[in-house]
Amino acid sequence: MMFLYLISIILFVLAIILLLGLTPDRVTNDIMRLVSPKQSLDDESRTVKGKKKSRKLAQFLINTHNAFVTTGKGTSFALICAVSLALLITGGVLSVVMGNLFLVPVLSVSLAMLPFFYAKSILAHYKVQVDEELETALSIITTSYVRNDDVVKAISENITYIKPPVSEVLKSFVAETTSINSDIKAALRHLKERIDNQIYREWCNTLIACQDDRTLKSSLMGVVNKLSDVRIVNNELKTMLYEPRKEYWMMVSLIIGNIPLLYLLNKDWFHTLMFTLPGKIVLAITGTIIFVTAILMNKYCKNIEYEI
Repeated sequence: MMFLYLISIILFVLAIILLLGLTPDRVTNDIMRLVSPKQSLDDESRTVKGKKKSRKLAQFLINTHNAFVTTGKGTSFALICAVSLALLITGGVLSVVMGNLFLVPVLSVSLAMLPFFYAKSILAHYKVQVDEELETALSIITTSYVRNDDVVKAISENITYIKPPVSEVLKSFVAETTSINSDIKAALRHLKERIDNQIYREWCNTLIACQDDRTLKSSLMGVVNKLSDVRIVNNELKTMLYEPRKEYWMMVSLIIGNIPLLYLLNKDWFHTLMFTLPGKIVLAITGTIIFVTAILMNKYCKNIEYEI
C-alpha cells in the first residue's frame, strides 16, 4: 500500500511540473527574482548606509548562486533549484497522504532545503581546496616578488606550479597587464575581486600599496602566514567537531527510527502517534525541532574564516 502511495506522489509531482511547464532555468530565474527583487533608489541608499539588511534566506540563495556561477557550475544550481521545488511539492503531498496537515510546512521546507545543504557542503569542500592552493600560490609568488620587485614577473614565472582555479585567476591578471591595460594597480584591484577570501584580499591590498612604497613588501609574507594559521586551527577544529556532529545525527536517527519501532512494539501507541490529533501535533513539533537544530548545528560546527 505504501508503495502505491509513493508511486502516486511521484506521478502527481511530475504532473504538476509538466502542467506548469517548469524547467530548471525557469525555476532558477523565478527564485532569484523572488529573493532579489529590483530595488528602488531609496532601498539601495538604505542598504549602503546599513539601515536595511537583506534577509538571511535570500542572502544564502544569492551567495550560493554566485558561488556556482563563479565555479562554472551555473547549470548545476539550476538543477538544484528544480529538485528543491520538486521536493517541496513532494513534502506537501506526502504530509497530506499521511493525513497530517501540521507536517506540511515542516516536511515541505525540510525536503526543499536538502539540495541546498548538499550544495553548501560541496562548495565548502571546494573552498577548502581553493584556500589550500592559495597558501601555496601566494607563498611562492611573494618570495619571487620580494626578490625582483615585479609582481607581473613574479606571477608569470610561477604560474606553471599553481593549480586551477587559482592559476586561471592569475593567468587573467597576467593577460590583462601584458595585453589590455598596463595599470598594475587597476589590474590588482580586479584580481582582488576574483576570489572570495579575506586574507587573499588583504594580500592584494598590500601589493597595491607596495606599488607606491616598496618597503611594504616585507609585510606580505606575514599576510600569507595567516593562511597557514587558519588552516592549522581548522584542522584541529575538524577533530573536535566530529564528535558533536556524530552524536547529533545519532540522536536524530534514534528519534526518527523510534516511529517504525513503535509499530513493532505497540501498534496502539503507533496509531495514537500517527492518527490522533495530539500525536500529529507531536510529530510536527518534533520535525520542527529537528529542522531548526540541524540548521544551528551546521551554523556552529563549521570551519572558521578569517575576518578583517
